Amino acid sequence: MPDFEINGLLDTGIVAVKDVHCSGVCRHRSAEECAAATHLVFPYRGVYMRHVGSDQSVADANHVLFFNATEGYQVSHPVTGGDDSLVLAVSQPLLRELAPATLAAKDDEFKFRGQSLRIDPRAQALVALLRHSLSKGSIEPLEAESLALTLVCRSLGPRTTRSTGATHARQRLVDRAKVLLASDLTRRWSLAEIAAEIGGSAVYLTQAFQQVEGVPLYRYHLRLRLARALDRVMDYQDMSALAQDLGFSSHSHFAAAFKQAYGRSPTEFKHAASTKSA
Repeated sequence: MPDFEINGLLDTGIVAVKDVHCSGVCRHRSAEECAAATHLVFPYRGVYMRHVGSDQSVADANHVLFFNATEGYQVSHPVTGGDDSLVLAVSQPLLRELAPATLAAKDDEFKFRGQSLRIDPRAQALVALLRHSLSKGSIEPLEAESLALTLVCRSLGPRTTRSTGATHARQRLVDRAKVLLASDLTRRWSLAEIAAEIGGSAVYLTQAFQQVEGVPLYRYHLRLRLARALDRVMDYQDMSALAQDLGFSSHSHFAAAFKQAYGRSPTEFKHAASTKSA
């Protein structure tokens, strides 16, 4: 079985969208790879680490990752199970126009300065809506283009562009916490358990996580679980069963958290993805 399965969903010349599955067989750093074109990667299931030189970034459903053309990188999978991502490639002129100057490297060809940004729940919903509607053929190409560019704008906008000022040690501690949370989305973690697993005090971890990610640790974990719900919602007729499978205490708790994050109930979201985009 190949490491990657790629399913092309859209290609208009302005924007291309692919659904990429990785089996995650490489637990340690892979051989160095290089992207042929700059693209944005939105993981929606699983977790992996992306390494560029000595810098690393956790790839999970709370982030968008930037793969620059001709930039070497390596990938490792600290958790078994592989991963799935929605990959967007936008034409160079349009990407240069959409991206804030603070995110662009000083180069003739457009490149991103950093490896990743955290995305908000609205961007997560756009990822799922775009993927589901394209997979089901319930969206026209022009509408899909608009939705994809809205996702790019949302992901690169002021809600995500922030500088943490965190030390290297704090960043690595938070990375370990993020990998741990993604390794078991259904587990009801306690702060003491997380701190014991990754090393460090609960108080220090709480402060470091808030500084690096800009949200409390519990909310970060909740958003990972809800992003998993976005991925799986099309496979369920009974939303109570989905809530149970994702470890929520009740259907009402799941439905309330989902609606607060995405502005509609799981059933309403499923209907929207099956018919047309929002």
